[in-house]
Amino acid sequence: MMASISKGPIRLFKRFSSTTTTTTTFTAKATPSKDHLHSPIPKELLPKGYLLAGIHAGVKKTRPNQPNPPQDLAIVLSTSPHPTAAAACFTLNAFRAAPVLVSRDVLDKSNGRARAVVVNSGCANAVTGKKGMEDAWSMVRAVDGLLRVHGLPPPDGKDPTTNETLVMSTGVIGVNLPITAIINAIHTQSDPSSPTYALASTPTAWDATARAFMTTDTFPKLRARTFQINGSTYRMAGMDKGAGMIHPRMAGPESIPTSLHATLLGLILTDAPVSPRSLQSALSYAVDRSFNSISVDGDMSTNDTIIALANGAGVPREQSSKVEEIDEGTDPEAYRIFRDELTTFAIDLAKLVVRDGEGATKFVEVSVENAASYADARCVASTISTSALVKTALYGEDANWGRILSSTGSATLSTPLNPTSVSVSFVHSSPTNSTSTNPTPLPVLINGEPAGVDEERASQILGQDEFGIVVDLGGQGVGGKERATYWTCDFSYEYVRINGDYRS
Repeated sequence: MMASISKGPIRLFKRFSSTTTTTTTFTAKATPSKDHLHSPIPKELLPKGYLLAGIHAGVKKTRPNQPNPPQDLAIVLSTSPHPTAAAACFTLNAFRAAPVLVSRDVLDKSNGRARAVVVNSGCANAVTGKKGMEDAWSMVRAVDGLLRVHGLPPPDGKDPTTNETLVMSTGVIGVNLPITAIINAIHTQSDPSSPTYALASTPTAWDATARAFMTTDTFPKLRARTFQINGSTYRMAGMDKGAGMIHPRMAGPESIPTSLHATLLGLILTDAPVSPRSLQSALSYAVDRSFNSISVDGDMSTNDTIIALANGAGVPREQSSKVEEIDEGTDPEAYRIFRDELTTFAIDLAKLVVRDGEGATKFVEVSVENAASYADARCVASTISTSALVKTALYGEDANWGRILSSTGSATLSTPLNPTSVSVSFVHSSPTNSTSTNPTPLPVLINGEPAGVDEERASQILGQDEFGIVVDLGGQGVGGKERATYWTCDFSYEYVRINGDYRS
């Protein structure tokens, strides 16, 4: 539920004695409209060989005066005649949800081959014990059945009971799924002649699928592009969801030891032919530089999952009989092109999550430069991006660079900082669209010395919906040249309201 906070004055009362009360009045800023961030994807950009549906299964309640029931179940099938590679990065939270554990098991047993994904929103199926695991497996088996119904038997040599479906869930923690309703909804997609059948490859189907991912999101997050490798044109499209409990730390299945809302989910589909090992390698690289580099509130979810499928359906017809999958070992240049395309695409999707941060009024790019190592640069960027003091100052449009510097100094680094070499600046994210007459960076600290804040220019920059913070570590005394970027947002009154009554 995303009811808006009153944008009028908010009065805070401070009582100093039994007879004296003072009143301080603040005006809550309106959350900027996000409507411009969503638009239908042209059909020519959509990857070939996929069927998608976003339907209502009854996980989410239909609220009074709501014209249509909300989509809360997404189903994706790869219909390519070529083998489909699958890869995923999962949360490292110790309380990993049942769908995370089940999807990892499917990938492990299939050696990175899967042809379907099922996603529900409204319930995370996290911290739900044995019943939660049984429910996640029930969803997998039901969608495996859809593959068979649609004439997609297991690959040659595979056991008929082979699991080929990955599962994701998002919503409230500690609540069991209405599994009977979910399974019944999945079965409605078995008969193309049924009036409830929704699986399709159209832009409308993609949009409905993205909507089925949403919880406190204010818009469906979709992007698509084309790219070329070895003279062939392929397509890549994807969706994600997330607005709160966003500070992912994800890794590939092999990095997770066996041994409360839920949050970041993402699905990227391509019709390029990619080997499973190289798809996983590319996804891990991309996630580290995109989804693992965003923060809304500094809390890591139990369910964070990014899945990628590559089905080879975009291979030109004249080459379809001799498909060679892109592989890091056999064609490193083709792999590098694919990896870099996947990385920039993942960054685009990850930024949408931050732009839709719960109650956010600012989108802020935090860049750390001239660090001794990439890890040190990331650590500083992360520490600044998760500081509640920094984020509240951003909301108040207060150029309080002392808070940025304090966060920088508190980061645990491999190489100590030299305070006299550190500089801090505020910058316009998009000078060409800025209302400022002076779009150049505004230094507030130069080599450890205060630069003297031009408050008027600072107000111009921090008054924008988007801007940047640049922290130059001055090489950390070892001539470091590494840099890293994080994307974050501010903390507002609306964020507190949303998370104060999330379950109601």
